[in-house]
Amino acid sequence: MTDDLNDLKQALNAATPDADPATKAAHLALAQKNFDDLQGSRDGARPISSRPNRGFWTGARKMLNSLTSRAALTATTAVVAVGFVMLTPMGNGLLHPPKPMRTEPGVVSAPEPVELARDESPKSDGLASGLTQERTREPASDLADARSQGKVENEADAVSGLAAPAEQAFSTMAEQIIEPPMALPYEGDSEAYANEAANPLQITAESPVSTFSIDVDTASYSVIRNSLMNGQMPNPDAVRIEEMINYFPYDYPAPVGAAFQPTVSVSTTPWNPDTRLVHIGIQGAMPDMENRPPLNLVFLIDTSGSMNQPNKLPLLKQSFRLLLGQLRPLDQVSIVTYAGSAGQVLAPTNASERGTILNALEQLQSGGSTAGQAGLQQAYAAAAAMTEEGEVTRVILATDGDFNVGISDPEALKAYIADKRDSGTYLSVLGFGRGNLDDATMQALAQNGNGQAAYIDTLAEAQKVLVDQLTGALFPIADDVKIQVEFNPAQIAEYRLIGYETRALRREDFNNDAVDAGDIGAGHTVTALYEVTPVGSPAQLSTPLRYQPAETADTGDELGFLALRYKAPGASTSRLIEVPIMADMAPLPDAGFATAIAGFGQLLRGSDYVTNWSYQDAIALANRTKGDDPYGYRAEAIQLMRLAASLSEN
Repeated sequence: MTDDLNDLKQALNAATPDADPATKAAHLALAQKNFDDLQGSRDGARPISSRPNRGFWTGARKMLNSLTSRAALTATTAVVAVGFVMLTPMGNGLLHPPKPMRTEPGVVSAPEPVELARDESPKSDGLASGLTQERTREPASDLADARSQGKVENEADAVSGLAAPAEQAFSTMAEQIIEPPMALPYEGDSEAYANEAANPLQITAESPVSTFSIDVDTASYSVIRNSLMNGQMPNPDAVRIEEMINYFPYDYPAPVGAAFQPTVSVSTTPWNPDTRLVHIGIQGAMPDMENRPPLNLVFLIDTSGSMNQPNKLPLLKQSFRLLLGQLRPLDQVSIVTYAGSAGQVLAPTNASERGTILNALEQLQSGGSTAGQAGLQQAYAAAAAMTEEGEVTRVILATDGDFNVGISDPEALKAYIADKRDSGTYLSVLGFGRGNLDDATMQALAQNGNGQAAYIDTLAEAQKVLVDQLTGALFPIADDVKIQVEFNPAQIAEYRLIGYETRALRREDFNNDAVDAGDIGAGHTVTALYEVTPVGSPAQLSTPLRYQPAETADTGDELGFLALRYKAPGASTSRLIEVPIMADMAPLPDAGFATAIAGFGQLLRGSDYVTNWSYQDAIALANRTKGDDPYGYRAEAIQLMRLAASLSEN
């Protein structure tokens, strides 16, 4: 035996030194901290396209993909296999799987052993099982058996023979590893969407009046884009067509001496030439923002364990950095976080102290469960302390929507937020990340907090929401905006409202100023579309009644009558605007693109009313009517249509 081997033997037989108490305590403290940080409202970060699986198998896959020939693969895998199986604890577990623990009545068994990788796949399972099948005994016992049977001449042959099965296992599995990884679905893991069935066709003679609240949220469009960009068709429940349409600005006539100006146009329906589209556009006024009042913002930030993903808390921090650049020196910012408990991590601070605010943001870390109720209570308390006469105060909640501690029922959240909005502090919601996106909760919060809901999946979207459209989001010009349309049964046989399913109101709600509705911010545009069937059109789906009511008024060419109600910010009494809908109203310049988006949304939802129209038709219409597109939003929408067309064929 050589001197080196003697030295190694003596080192292995030497007594293990006593543990250092200070080092042991430090290691235990670090382990406890890591454990606490990983405690969230979900089991762990789900794999998505921006965060592929990590670990040994990913490294092995990269190594194997870099090899260009089977000979090179065979030359390396034998050594890797033997080294992996013989020298690592993981390999020892593959050779000798632990026995399952027995569970006695009334006794809780120990947890299962930790798997090799959190994200399992048939490939990793196959590789592990291949090794286990080929290597089920210790090399020493295999070698002893071979010697006793006289099947080997020397130990080198024996080692070569033992390496062969492992080499074969790696070679057999190499093709599976080299294959592109299957797309890992995240949608539907635990995501919940606030949506209803598509609006049904209404028979005008039976139900001539349609009433709904306006909506300027954009979250649905961003969620759809995120799904398509990740190679998946969106969940139909995630598609709210009005939020897709209202994602884009439109060139509607500006109001003169009023908060907003409604404009109506009528055009032929592209997916059904025997029907018409009634296009209602509202353009909000842009007040003088140079003399706007001071702004108080409370950032209510979810720092629970489920936010520990690159597209959640890190993106949130980057997004708020953009927002800070839009504030003025006298504006104030406070930061409240919530996880296992809620707390104020930044007292009200002037926006001029940018470094202090940014430092507080950068210090945020994720961990713990999601105490949503406590966070909301703390944020509203901070907002009340900041507000002075004549100032504007807003709470901006940033979360993945997962409220699992405190108030978790959307109906209970509605009641709580409704009590707080009367103070003048509005609540807007920004969603981050996928996999456990609770869209229902986010919608309940934003709609009842007189704020807006947006979903941020990229820094470009943060630029749009928190920079380009910040004024409209924070400074309302009209509260509780309601739309009511009465269609003329002498002209219109049937109609249906496209979208706004979650914003439907009862007919009597229109004149009831106590009923909450949507709000319009400075410079906002709002769009609504009705598909109507003229009397006598071959597109009419219902059979006319034998006994029709007698006409009571000569309405001429009126297709219907539009009425809008709204309140000035802070007012308790509404104002009324009325506009007749005439058959000869010319289409607006931007009506074509809004129609293309409406058709796109109906295709994604699988509408029964868009049957002779395709994604290619939507693409062609959008290209023809794209118009002015300074930031590329409309061009991006056309690319999404192309993706949807390709994915729908697979």
